[in-house]
Amino acid sequence: MLAGSLIAGGARAETGAGGGADLGGVTLRVAYYKGGWRPLLEAAGEDKTPYRIEWKELNNGVLHIEALNGDALDIGSGSEIPAMFAARQNAKVRFIAVTHEDLNIQVTVAAKDAPIHSIADLRGKRVGYVRATTAHYFLAKQLEEAGLGFGDIEAINLTPSDGYSAFASGKLDAWAIYGYNGQLAIAKQGARLLKTGVGYLSGNFPIYANPKAVDDPQRHAAVSDLLLRIQRAYAFANKNFPIYAAAQVAETHLPLQDILDQFARRSDDFSLAGVTPDVPETHQKVADTFLKLGVLDARAEVGKFWDTSFNEAIAAGAAKLARI
Repeated sequence: MLAGSLIAGGARAETGAGGGADLGGVTLRVAYYKGGWRPLLEAAGEDKTPYRIEWKELNNGVLHIEALNGDALDIGSGSEIPAMFAARQNAKVRFIAVTHEDLNIQVTVAAKDAPIHSIADLRGKRVGYVRATTAHYFLAKQLEEAGLGFGDIEAINLTPSDGYSAFASGKLDAWAIYGYNGQLAIAKQGARLLKTGVGYLSGNFPIYANPKAVDDPQRHAAVSDLLLRIQRAYAFANKNFPIYAAAQVAETHLPLQDILDQFARRSDDFSLAGVTPDVPETHQKVADTFLKLGVLDARAEVGKFWDTSFNEAIAAGAAKLARI
């Protein structure tokens, strides 16, 4: 995809960071993952917004896309994979920025007593995953690398919470999963790590938006303000992670030391960036891979869903952080 195929938002950029607009009457419906943006903003002192946030806990990107498409949400986030399916289905959604997070929490794990020591050992085994997410993608790539495919395993599509219950009760031999559920399986169920998402995922996690929120000047300004708060909160967390970790514990109930150890082993710092030309290009490569896997019925043209109208505000925010 060429940069020219991206949706530009010229005039709106002037009010992108709030621009002094009165946002008191604005409500943003924002989806978050357990342990994610809501406790992050609170830990960083960025939660006192000049608009109201209606938080909705939705723990996989497919749910974020569905809620946006149904006009039940203004902002969500997830990986490139739900975004790819959204593009193929011509969903009512735009992708307005990316976050960079720790790919070491994207994991394929084996049950503690299962005779599984490598991805090749998954042949014939019951393997849980979450369809249309990073777990689907990196599991497929890991299987391919080991000379296997989904037809060689008993692949079981489960929500993250159902997957955890199945894994904990011994109904799964292995599990491809992301976020706190995978870390909980390791900490509480003795799961053994086989592979992480490093080397399989791009590291770009799109922020999804409702086109109505993007096109409305007041909500556009509020969204821009929220993006900058998340950007600043990530910078705070990178330098003061124990404070954010304590806020995560309150929601996830993961052991504090496990969260701190995971951060110490992180693949990358947290950050939020704008839509540079390489972002939709990388996204298109992911979509083309799913087409080759037979998951998509036709090519998903993702470029037209990427919106650059927040880029100026995000770049200004990054420059300000660099001076601190």
